[in-house]
Amino acid sequence: MTQKRVAAIHDISGFGKCSLTVALPILSAAGIETAVIPTAVLSTHTGGFSDYTFCDLTDQLLPIAQHWHRLGLHFDGVYTGYLGSARQIDLVLQAFDLLRGADTMLLVDPAMADGGRLYAGFADDFPRQMRRLAQRADLLVPNITEACLLTDTPYRDGPYRKEYIETLLQKLAALGAAQVVLTGVFFDREQLGAAAYTAATGEIHYALTHRMDGFYHGTGDVFASALLAAVQNGFTLSEAADIAAEFTAGAISRTRAAGTDLRFGVQFEPELPWLIRRLGL
Repeated sequence: MTQKRVAAIHDISGFGKCSLTVALPILSAAGIETAVIPTAVLSTHTGGFSDYTFCDLTDQLLPIAQHWHRLGLHFDGVYTGYLGSARQIDLVLQAFDLLRGADTMLLVDPAMADGGRLYAGFADDFPRQMRRLAQRADLLVPNITEACLLTDTPYRDGPYRKEYIETLLQKLAALGAAQVVLTGVFFDREQLGAAAYTAATGEIHYALTHRMDGFYHGTGDVFASALLAAVQNGFTLSEAADIAAEFTAGAISRTRAAGTDLRFGVQFEPELPWLIRRLGL
């Protein structure tokens, strides 16, 4: 069997588990060769830390993609996460054209907002820029806030009604993605997870696990990486959403039991053997 290969376009936060320091180990553990295009290098992520270092690598994005294109590399997937500027979005769109083959899946995690508001540093028109990237996605993986910003839908706090979630899914698919997985979905205080939608069939699947209180940094990256790992290993979207939800919940549970600083990210590493077994590797 030919080993799958994915290109991951994310920043590197040296400490605080998120972006490439999450995507690379999870995809690699799932047997997927993972090539990386780092968009920036930071000493820590920006959520709750101060005085962090930052090295912008915007000017390297296109040269890396062009080099890979000249090498004739084939990618089964291209996976994007946090992008810090409209210019980076422009360059990633060009990288898509260079790296995408006939069977390449483009997974876009439009990481830009949570809790009803944009992340610090983004201008009000940034969702419009991110929408251009979302329109190219085969698989789009936003949270509720990002979904509302992408579709000009008023944001609501949960618990949600199914009609609200399903309308969001349909609006997101109307942007162009064949598959959508919406995270941060909950209908009561007991369960939390994701809703997976396949546009061609209209099928909606809810992947819900036990809800744990608290805000855990990096869980969106953990979820999206596990989702892509499962899809690339041949699981259906519904099955992949279940696997990603269980894997993320397991990492949160370990972190909560350990009582570590929530800024440091979740303990996904001890859950990797579970993921490998669940993928049948």
